[in-house]
Amino acid sequence: MRIQDIKNIYFLGIGGIGMSALARYFNASGKMVAGYDRTSTPLTDELIDEGIQVHFSDSVKLIPEFIKSGNKHQTLVIYTPAIPKDQLELAYFQEKEFELKKRSEVLGMLTKDKFTIAVAGTHGKTTTSSMIAHLLKSAGLNCSAFLGGISKNYQSNLLLAKNPGQNEIVVVEADEYDRSFLTLFPDVAVITSMDADHLDIYGDKKYLEDSYRLFAKQVKPNGKLVFKKGLPLDTTESGRSMYAIDEQADYSADDIRILDHHYHFNWHNHSSTITGITSGMPGRHNVENSVAAIAVARMMNIPDDAIRKAFASYQGVRRRFDYRVRSKEIVYIDDYAHHPEELRACIASVKELYPGKKITGVFQPHLFSRTRDFAEGFGKSLSMLDRLLLLDIYPARELPIPGVDSKMILDLVTIKDKKICSKAEVLDELSKNKPEVLLTLGAGDIDQLVEPIAKLYK
Repeated sequence: MRIQDIKNIYFLGIGGIGMSALARYFNASGKMVAGYDRTSTPLTDELIDEGIQVHFSDSVKLIPEFIKSGNKHQTLVIYTPAIPKDQLELAYFQEKEFELKKRSEVLGMLTKDKFTIAVAGTHGKTTTSSMIAHLLKSAGLNCSAFLGGISKNYQSNLLLAKNPGQNEIVVVEADEYDRSFLTLFPDVAVITSMDADHLDIYGDKKYLEDSYRLFAKQVKPNGKLVFKKGLPLDTTESGRSMYAIDEQADYSADDIRILDHHYHFNWHNHSSTITGITSGMPGRHNVENSVAAIAVARMMNIPDDAIRKAFASYQGVRRRFDYRVRSKEIVYIDDYAHHPEELRACIASVKELYPGKKITGVFQPHLFSRTRDFAEGFGKSLSMLDRLLLLDIYPARELPIPGVDSKMILDLVTIKDKKICSKAEVLDELSKNKPEVLLTLGAGDIDQLVEPIAKLYK
């Protein structure tokens, strides 16, 4: 099946951040698009506003007729691995022998004949890929991008090239979940991190690392791979280079300083320097992401002045160190952090930006398996807070695991001011004890609390 031959596309799990970007892409391309998701969200509301049919009950009767009765050779069903195997609509499409593909396979088909920049990493990939896309767009390059978050510059997870197909550059996130990134064969690849995660899929960190090594080998001949210094990857193969901050590497940053809550730094490679870069993205880990993004921009021949200008205007990604309230009374930041290392980086950045301030965190663990596998790490990272409100585990695609709950984490947190509470109790808790700096953290449905909390303090 060729993309150009497809007229009708149906999404099982259309509300996911990666799935919705594909849905938007095909809708903008003039194809007939519809889909199912189990819950309505602001993102699915946006898809409906853009003319895409979406429903929220698992019912074959609700599948649009243009999908069920259309030419099967011109109809594609795209599904997310999170869809249960006993889902009724999935069973219908399998029984009727429709063409079914995972999102990652379709992304591989779309990028096959295009110049592709792919960003992989257990964390950092959404911010880094959105930085790269913004650098390319700001420099006037013909760029499309499929992002794993909503870019605040463009208010979308999809950026479209002005002239699709004409020297088009595509920026994509290379997702390691379910080994999805092995469908990609990029011209330029970035690997930001390889920490243990998704052990429900990999079983052991070794197998996750093996998958990253396979991804690294899929960079096209004469392509480029940029990865964080210290990752367990072969450094001797041609076309490979490393980046770091405050130490020697092929690409690096130094003179990192904070002025007016903005980070300033200088960027270096072996032969040149870009001085005076200003980024509104907080945290030294985001300086590190910036070093990788600038390395890619240089590979694409973007001038230094254009790089400085792009970083000065870069606004970040929704739910990635996302300032929701910033006043004299309170600072409220929302972040997608759901892995112990992401939590550590986020909380450390807040401590650096607001020294002496008491930090309250509201954290929702994501997945029973991740809680079980990293409970000790969660306990250590969350102990960096001054106060913790811990929500119940968001199950996502999993069934409960006996003996695994939020108390497992709470018992490992060493601060005294800690408690488990329900989502319904959070606003009352925050009203009774107003924080100086507040963080909401997690990848589940904690995002439903963000607007109510922001309204409380605005």
